[in-house]
Amino acid sequence: MKRKKEIMILGSTGSIGKSLINILKKYKSEIKINLLSTNTNLKELSKQRKLFNVKNLIISDYKTYITAKKIFKNKNIRILNNFKNLKKIIKFKVDYVMSSISGLEGLIPTYEIIKFTKTIAIANKESIICGWEIIKNEAKKNNTKIIPVDSEHFSIWSLIGSKNINKVDKIYITASGGPFLNKPLKDLKDIKVNDALKHPNWSMGKKISVDSATMMNKVFEVIETNRLFNFKLKNIVILIHKDSYLHAIVSFKSGIKSFLVHETDMRVPIYNSLFFDNETKFMNQNLDINKLNNLKIKKINSKRFNVINILNKYPEFNTLFDTVLVAANDKLVHKFLKKQLSFLDISKYLMKIINLREFRKYRYLKPNNTQDIIDLAEYVGLKVDKLCVKP
Repeated sequence: MKRKKEIMILGSTGSIGKSLINILKKYKSEIKINLLSTNTNLKELSKQRKLFNVKNLIISDYKTYITAKKIFKNKNIRILNNFKNLKKIIKFKVDYVMSSISGLEGLIPTYEIIKFTKTIAIANKESIICGWEIIKNEAKKNNTKIIPVDSEHFSIWSLIGSKNINKVDKIYITASGGPFLNKPLKDLKDIKVNDALKHPNWSMGKKISVDSATMMNKVFEVIETNRLFNFKLKNIVILIHKDSYLHAIVSFKSGIKSFLVHETDMRVPIYNSLFFDNETKFMNQNLDINKLNNLKIKKINSKRFNVINILNKYPEFNTLFDTVLVAANDKLVHKFLKKQLSFLDISKYLMKIINLREFRKYRYLKPNNTQDIIDLAEYVGLKVDKLCVKP
């Protein structure tokens, strides 16, 4: 009898986690889910646990954890409140982990679980941006393969394959332009929260939807590309492609330009990260000739999306300045969602904060561990609170 593929899912109740669960339903006889995790969504987690007969759960929110302990008291289910004691429930390396806990909350879980898996698919961009050196070194030490799941980075990873990165001339990643691509600049000051959440192509969480509207998400993806592929920032180019059908172009020094297209469906990179080494599995999606004939790619307008100017003098290697940028943006978007700031205030205050003298030193300081990153993020959040108090 063929051995089942063993899997763990961090953030199984979020959009990426649920997409993976939906894929796995088709392969229930071939896989075993060893672990699921959530923050507060106990209802969804319970459905997933029952469907796949999962025996190990991690619930980060303490109140939800206590509730779960009572519910599953007599069901032989092991429940943890954090990722610090994984060795209590995981006794050997599984085949695959999906790391999809959003925000910096996903950093420590991503780092802690690396030693327990042969392959980790990372959909948590904050982990890659802020903790890349730490994560990369831990993966190397434990012989764990890293696969990026963002559609752009999975596309780049697929296009480069086994080729040497030194053979690449430029990498292009595409952006839809979000909901305000053609909105007059003078009208951006009146943007409401609900307007910013209406992404034209993707169904995403609130925070990443706002990041897509400001183009900050694409700034993060350029930095991710730099970290993941050890490729110079100046040679990574953002292009506007409204339909989100083409995700990346890799231009090789040989003159060959390779590009990757797929529907606006995160199941494609998720599915391929899961079955990248299995030639018997296939996902049937037809080529959309109409979209291919109407790619309509444009250069990005840095006046409309001024946050991309952050990249002009950005550090080429992983430093604590990454945490300053991520934490400041995270806090500002949170304030916008709570209607404490205007849409244009996000980029205005972000530029102000990352240019503060006290944060300049972090351009040259590397994080020693995950706690360095978490501590600095908390401090940056407090600084944003102080600077954004309206007189």
